[in-house]
Amino acid sequence: MVSIFALDFMVRALLAGAMTGVMAPAVGNYIVQRKLSLLGDGLGHVAIAGVGLALMTGQAPVPIAVVVCVAGAVLIELLRQSGRASGDVGLAILFYGGLASGVLMAGIAGRGAGMLSQFLFGSLTSVNHSDLIVVAVMSGLVLITAIGLSPQLFAVCADEDYARAQGLPTRALNLVIVVMAAVTVAVSMRTVGLMLVSALMVIPVATGNNLVQGFRRSLYVSMGIGLLCAVFGVVISYYLDSASGATIVVLAIIVFIATLPISSILERRRRTRWKTAADDERLFKRAEPHPPTGEPASHRAILHGDHVDYLHDGRRHAPHGDHFDEH
Repeated sequence: MVSIFALDFMVRALLAGAMTGVMAPAVGNYIVQRKLSLLGDGLGHVAIAGVGLALMTGQAPVPIAVVVCVAGAVLIELLRQSGRASGDVGLAILFYGGLASGVLMAGIAGRGAGMLSQFLFGSLTSVNHSDLIVVAVMSGLVLITAIGLSPQLFAVCADEDYARAQGLPTRALNLVIVVMAAVTVAVSMRTVGLMLVSALMVIPVATGNNLVQGFRRSLYVSMGIGLLCAVFGVVISYYLDSASGATIVVLAIIVFIATLPISSILERRRRTRWKTAADDERLFKRAEPHPPTGEPASHRAILHGDHVDYLHDGRRHAPHGDHFDEH
């Protein structure tokens, strides 16, 4: 069999897959933190509407899908913030409205629903030079935003009330998160596919949480896991002659399952450490006010050097200026 690096289309597939593998978990960390793991699926259906519009107008699918997906994400987020639509209702609108309109427009264009399959499940080997440039530019913008604004974005995801009390523009930051998710989904339709990109946004994040504590460490570890799964998934799909997007996701699931025993061991060690610390009452400040309310803490607080960490769901975080640091 010819070497994978001797084929230009496979080299493009590797590059596009690698960029998607890094970008998707970077955004996924914020989506998971906000408990909106299915947001990627909803945005994927909106992107289908963009593909249908592109087919009907004869335009390139990726740029149109990006624009439509971002517009849909912003609309739903604004409705949620205004209180006119709950998160569940917004996701339902994304799911059904996007899917139905996409199929309808594809039918009007004379292409039929079958034409949408390469966007639903990905087609890495069909990525051309123009697609690669779009993926590279969008990935760069998403990563710069996700990493550069990580303290502020995490503060909004962890405790929106506290972030607002500290003067952060929570409305704008929430929009930044959904826009990043929309761009990631739309760009990834040529790599892992609209139906599978949500998995790549969530599974590496869950795997990273199995291995490390702290948001920033989880961010970088999940990005590394996503990169490895994407690259090895493309290579494996080439030699097995399997669908690249599905191979990447299955590999990510296998890695997640493999880290479960490690997670259990690490969790036992953490509990032992915290139990030991709890035995020393000098370390705890039971009446420490919990921001932003100033009321007595509803979570246990433990001294950590010169500051206090709050224990939330087995994790520790501390206020730091206008954001939270997770320790």
